[in-house]
Amino acid sequence: MSEFDVYRLPEDHETIRAAVREVCDARVAPNAAEADETGEFPKASYDALRSSDFHAPHIPVEYGGAGADALATAIVIEEVARACGSSSLIPAVNKLGTMPLLIAASEELKQKYLPKVASGEAMFSYCLSEPEAGSDAVSMTTRAVRDGDHWVLNGVKRWITNAGVSEFYTVFAVTDPAKRSKGISAFVVEKSDAGVSFGAPEKKLGIKGSPTREVYFDNVRIPADRMIGEEGTGFATAMKTLDHTRVTIAAQALGIAQGALDFAKGYVKERKQFGKPVAEFQGVQFMLADMGMKLEAARQLTYVAAGKSERGDDDLTYFGAAAKCFASDAAMEITTDAVQLLGGYGYTRDYPVERMMRDAKITQIYEGTNQVQRVVMARQLLKD
Repeated sequence: MSEFDVYRLPEDHETIRAAVREVCDARVAPNAAEADETGEFPKASYDALRSSDFHAPHIPVEYGGAGADALATAIVIEEVARACGSSSLIPAVNKLGTMPLLIAASEELKQKYLPKVASGEAMFSYCLSEPEAGSDAVSMTTRAVRDGDHWVLNGVKRWITNAGVSEFYTVFAVTDPAKRSKGISAFVVEKSDAGVSFGAPEKKLGIKGSPTREVYFDNVRIPADRMIGEEGTGFATAMKTLDHTRVTIAAQALGIAQGALDFAKGYVKERKQFGKPVAEFQGVQFMLADMGMKLEAARQLTYVAAGKSERGDDDLTYFGAAAKCFASDAAMEITTDAVQLLGGYGYTRDYPVERMMRDAKITQIYEGTNQVQRVVMARQLLKD
């Protein structure tokens, strides 16, 4: 290996990118505008990803999955997002929902649920936020009370991605209120469990093809062996999960931004004003240069964070937050500039860049707002 190969993606990762792009260009991108317009889950896109094994590529081989590493998974999400932001939440949220199991669950629990996600039989969502506990997740009020060989859950979770579509949910609930963060535990709840119900779909700015709903737990009685890890370790598992999955949101942001830049480049080369393509004007060229520069900087940071996720490096918390924050901020700037480059056409739904701009916004908010990411980074920097 050359000393410079460290700066080049491995060949198998480039092969994965080409394969995902081929599937997405043919079978995902054509559904993106309709999913945005109707606000309905793009089942055809899910079927395309499932048939190609790109719906949950991170699931290890021993559970029937593709066994993709963190970088390969990020590339899959990036390429899906380039075609459709909503659809990229299929592999991203499958990872978010199952990561607590991979981190902390018993082997029996992994064997029970992960193969169903790997096969595409089911999707997995993540239930942490509540109406009064968003950034301040420790203030959650959803309770789980032990009753013999079962736990009984009561409460409500808000902003749950793919709620109602997913069959399985990682749910965080208070098992000992006196212990604050060390009194929170994690559980697997099934959609079919008695007492589980869903609110109406949220009316959102973007990623409209990925349903977001409240999830209600009304005396939901589940077997005790559905606890993920030991009692009281749920909050720690939630935070460890986000260290890994913030990388996937960075990847989603990259893909959305790449889609917008690709479309804008093609447009400015075709659009003529004052007798020549607008791509020949220096002001336009400077905008494109800045867009490309920010995107590539974000990509390199994201891929480094993905490598740290795969290795479980000690500084993953910092790099996961940095990648998510930087890439999502870049995506918002790049997609907004793409709309500007298309002028009036960019502001209409006849062209995809306004959808991409709306889709990009959420990447600055979920899995920890970018203000929270800066808090996380600062704390890491100030550690002894």
